[in-house]
Amino acid sequence: MSTSAGWDHPRTSFYTDHYELTMLQASLHSGAAHRKSVFEAFARRLPDGRRYGIVAGTGRLLEGIANFRFGEAELDFLARTKVVNEQTLEYLSSYRFSGDIWGYPEGEAYFPHSPILIVEATFAEACMLETYLLSVLNHDSAIASAASRMVSAAGGRPCIEMGSRRTHEEAAASAARAAVIAGFDSTSNLEAGVRYGIKTVGTAAHSFTLLHDSERDAFEAQIASLGEGTSLLVDTYDVETAVRAAVDLAGSRLGAVRLDSGDLVTQAQWVRRLLDDLGNENTKIVVTSDLDEYAIAALQSAPVDSYGVGTSLVTGSGAPTASMVYKLVSRTDDDGNFISVAKAAKNKASVGGRKYALRKLDERGTATAEIVGVGHRPEDDGNDRPLLQQFMKNGELLPGWTGHEGVLRARQRHADSMAELPPVVNRLQRGEAAIPTIYEEN
Repeated sequence: MSTSAGWDHPRTSFYTDHYELTMLQASLHSGAAHRKSVFEAFARRLPDGRRYGIVAGTGRLLEGIANFRFGEAELDFLARTKVVNEQTLEYLSSYRFSGDIWGYPEGEAYFPHSPILIVEATFAEACMLETYLLSVLNHDSAIASAASRMVSAAGGRPCIEMGSRRTHEEAAASAARAAVIAGFDSTSNLEAGVRYGIKTVGTAAHSFTLLHDSERDAFEAQIASLGEGTSLLVDTYDVETAVRAAVDLAGSRLGAVRLDSGDLVTQAQWVRRLLDDLGNENTKIVVTSDLDEYAIAALQSAPVDSYGVGTSLVTGSGAPTASMVYKLVSRTDDDGNFISVAKAAKNKASVGGRKYALRKLDERGTATAEIVGVGHRPEDDGNDRPLLQQFMKNGELLPGWTGHEGVLRARQRHADSMAELPPVVNRLQRGEAAIPTIYEEN
């Protein structure tokens, strides 16, 4: 398993719900626990106004499944609180996932009913992963989907993830990873740097300026310590005065000025003119202040060089979950033959059967549909692209999907996937999914 040196992944077996273990106990009692099963994670719909989603979290999830164990502390808790009986405790004491996992690679676009993750194992092994699997995929995919929209709105200008103080401390590191997969350039979160090898950035807050007797003293100290290429926050008092002081102290080698309040479009325009007039044509302008994809789009006409995004990103920009579900779609009968199973409840029906997915591409390489074969592989006409990749085989992680290598591959996959989608996706247009999902039954 490829994880960053310096971080030990926690045991994940209790990132779950009580009912998964009671299902295990009851299925062990009935004898059905060891039936081979196929579970599928998918989203029935996209959040309102979204036309696509981006898969993220799979690499984290795979590392977590590899550490999904029940040690002495977990078993003692389950015994003491009588969550499960002795037979189930004995089973859990040697639990290790030994099945196969397939899915859409991280960074890939998905649509309603895309078979994002497929777990093939016994019912006992697969059912216990439900809550952990969904918590990872729902969170990270929501962040990556929002980040992708922001990157698209930025039009090639770098985006910096800086939302750590607006979410749970563990979610902050995961959000940074998901954002970078979807095209963000860097993060302010050091834990994400340690765990995932992501570039971290940051200079100073308003408190640093307020600490000193004058703004000029603060700038002088920062430049002396961090160098002339640093970024100076210029809106603590008066922006024009601050910009002039910054240029006077650092000269033409000043790296950037950061704007964090006010009318950012108007302010960026006159700050750019002022910097140019002072001979600082190469000094960049960084903007922050509660940005989302719509604010970033509004700044397209402004001379902004990069965006720092916080609250909106780490909360999914209005869609904090990807609304994925995890359903049993096939299992063996008493004779060992696979049969399709499906939920029929109103508004929550699922489609039974093991899925295979293909993205239809036209002669220009633009996606036109997602074809999902039920129980068979859709036919490739030569231009199309299979979507499902194998991540685990017989419980062993396959190389390339985790650690820093997994993040880099996912980032490239996002760029490739976005290039396939219809051009309209690159606008912040509300409407139905960019391409339809079409089932092909046997």
